[in-house]
Amino acid sequence: MRVPTMLSDIDQLPTLQVGDYTLQFDLGEPTAQGKEVAIKELRETPERQKEAAKELARLLEAETDLLYPKGNEEWLIRYLRPCKYYPESARDLIKRYYSFKVKHSDVYNNLKPSNEANIFKHNILTVFPNRDQCGRRILVLELGKRWKHKQVTLDEVFKGAVLFLEAAMLEPETQICGAVVIFDMDGLSLQQTWQFTPPFAKRIVDWLQDSVPLRIKAIHIVNQPKIFQVVFALFKPFLKEKLRSRIIFHGTDRESLHKYMSPKCLPAAYGGFREASRIDSDQWYQLLLKCDSEFDTINSYGYKKK
Repeated sequence: MRVPTMLSDIDQLPTLQVGDYTLQFDLGEPTAQGKEVAIKELRETPERQKEAAKELARLLEAETDLLYPKGNEEWLIRYLRPCKYYPESARDLIKRYYSFKVKHSDVYNNLKPSNEANIFKHNILTVFPNRDQCGRRILVLELGKRWKHKQVTLDEVFKGAVLFLEAAMLEPETQICGAVVIFDMDGLSLQQTWQFTPPFAKRIVDWLQDSVPLRIKAIHIVNQPKIFQVVFALFKPFLKEKLRSRIIFHGTDRESLHKYMSPKCLPAAYGGFREASRIDSDQWYQLLLKCDSEFDTINSYGYKKK
């Protein structure tokens, strides 16, 4: 399979059959809903897209230490969309994104699905097969009862989330509509809270706040016990107002969650009535494995090693 930096390069999208459901990445044209969001929220028009891509390409010429697929307009649009087609902002996002990868090279070096089987085996991180009512991808992390912290480190959890979001960045629909994250903290123990440290908290906040080329529209905290306040206290000092305002605490109040996410998009576990089976993380992993070589290409971009 060739590298999905340009949609026209792909002969056949990777798919995985799960029961009656075909699991795949949405690499085709945006939906009608997505196109409407692009116009209203991102200022996207064919003319602006061409002009902004041309200007961003010009700005990146000054980044002589940066390796990227030159001449690839779709790669440029991937960064222009979260920046509402302001080329200078997209250039700065690209620089922050790849600088973050350099700073945390211990996490990003050779990061690809085939090297991260453990996190998926434990089934604490998954993506719903459906999107929410706004067309956003839904990423779920269950860091309570499901998380065996002696077998899965928080660094592995972070790597799994990165792999999912790197894949999501390839989807035009997700580039436009963004993603939401559900942290399900049901059963969080004192021993698990001790795994969180200020450096880890700062890395996560820096990543979400400044370095992810994706629209993270909301972070929903559900089923959290009182002890979760200890964990959140580590994150609070690093949060800017924009991200802080998008973190919403619901506890076990499903009506509160439904103010932001339609029950039609949620399974019964979250008070919804979507009947589709949960897609376990190992099932997503089988699909991600089919894209292993694409992650090699993703890893080949960035600042040249000194």
